[in-house]
Amino acid sequence: MNNEKTLSGTTPQTLTMVQVAFFAALILIMAFTPFLGYIPLGFTRATIIHIPVIIGSLMLGPKNGAILGFIFGLTSLINNTINPTATSFVFSPFYELGEIQGGIGSVIICFIPRTLVGVVPYYIYHGFLRLFGKSASGKTAALAIAGVSGALTNTLLVMHLIFFFFKDAYAGANSVITEAVYIFILSIIAKNGIPEAIVAGILVALICRILMKTKFAVQ
Repeated sequence: MNNEKTLSGTTPQTLTMVQVAFFAALILIMAFTPFLGYIPLGFTRATIIHIPVIIGSLMLGPKNGAILGFIFGLTSLINNTINPTATSFVFSPFYELGEIQGGIGSVIICFIPRTLVGVVPYYIYHGFLRLFGKSASGKTAALAIAGVSGALTNTLLVMHLIFFFFKDAYAGANSVITEAVYIFILSIIAKNGIPEAIVAGILVALICRILMKTKFAVQ
């Protein structure tokens, strides 16, 4: 970016910083408002915090999206440390359940998928935009697919990394036999991940179409 002033007298760099701060504040509000960003489901939590991360990626680019994704991951670590569920050890190295304790795998699960949520949708959007064209319908379809891709990036990576790092412990925490834990994980993906992806696709398409008409500019 150059140092030219915007119409309001603000440099592009300053405007971007303000926009990133806005999305970061939204993520924090959602994360720490009960039943808003993290929705308790007994053994685990559903989330909609990936939605502002996806929108931030599309509006501000993948580098800023990655920052927002990292903040998303940090809120997950904090929530699962101070307000744990039975399976919080998969997200927090500081939480123990009997003899089960989180570790480096918990940190990877918390941060890698969530950071990628702020990166993947940007490239998916631009890839499908070239495919569909830049008409209104083409942009809307590309945005919806980007929203779905961001939500699935979170769900699929988190659940498969849980299987990789904590298969036995996760099975025990959910009273599932080890041999059936992957089927259990697939059921969570189907029950939580697919609805989350559909909601993300709809909201991202609607919100981004509005923001594209304002000073928020898709990179």
